[in-house]
Amino acid sequence: MDNGDIKYDEEYVLNARGINLFTCQWRPLNSEPKALIFLCHGYAMECSISMRGTGTRLAQAGFIVHGMDYEGHGKSSGLQGYISSFDDIVVDCSKYFASVCEKEEYKKQKRFLLGESMGGAIVLMLHRKEPTFWDGAILVAPMCKIVEDMKPHPIVISVLSKLSNVIPTWRIIPSEDIIDRAIKSKEWREEVRNNHYCYKGKPRLKTGYEIFMASLDIESNLDKVTLPFIIVHGGDDSVTDPTVSEALYTLAESKDKTLKLYPGMCHALTSGEPKENIDIVFADIIKWLNERVPSVSQLGSNSGLQEQCC
Repeated sequence: MDNGDIKYDEEYVLNARGINLFTCQWRPLNSEPKALIFLCHGYAMECSISMRGTGTRLAQAGFIVHGMDYEGHGKSSGLQGYISSFDDIVVDCSKYFASVCEKEEYKKQKRFLLGESMGGAIVLMLHRKEPTFWDGAILVAPMCKIVEDMKPHPIVISVLSKLSNVIPTWRIIPSEDIIDRAIKSKEWREEVRNNHYCYKGKPRLKTGYEIFMASLDIESNLDKVTLPFIIVHGGDDSVTDPTVSEALYTLAESKDKTLKLYPGMCHALTSGEPKENIDIVFADIIKWLNERVPSVSQLGSNSGLQEQCC
């Protein structure tokens, strides 16, 4: 996957529960790195294939990008598509990301998080876990709340709460094919469908329960967010609610915050839109990063006004 100006590497790390977790890295070869960026992928997705466009673009822009597949996701060990504990995912990410930041060559680098969809929720939980550790976050269609018409029926929620610890791995939660809903590009839909590292079965009981409870937790703590961030969200997203991103922007205590809403765009902003739309999104993300890399004093200098994209 090296392409002349980027070096790509993979390795496995062992977490505290004895699970092998897949990690990957994109780094620029012809320039000094500007900062570290850590990827948090969405539910049922993974880093090395479905987020390779993000890793490549950011590395080409001069950033070192690290990704990790959660337990039960992508190339990591564990039952595919199974989340036994959302907190475990947050702890795994926190420990691995911190271990990278502690390397001698990275100690002076600024540290940013980038989370897509469910990964956005993980980013916010990582920030809450270590409020002053991160220099900023890019939230791509973040899961701050489940869209109303995708919420489980109250009966299903009752079943989840009662049975998730009895038959946690059973795949019996009703769900529609989210790929069509999330991805506009037909080519990318097929790539995701053909990517056997992406889980496509019905959500498992415990997984559904953990995601639902995490979304409630995030929704009730939007005002606890204090780090610099940019939210990019499609105006026509029917998977994660753009109005909740607006609420996060409004309620967050962060002094440096930016919201970009893109009318007509859907959920998978960094991969599933036409190329011209993806170019717009990454131009905004990279501009935001570049404005915050030169010095700590610039953090907070660009706070403020909500921006709407055409």
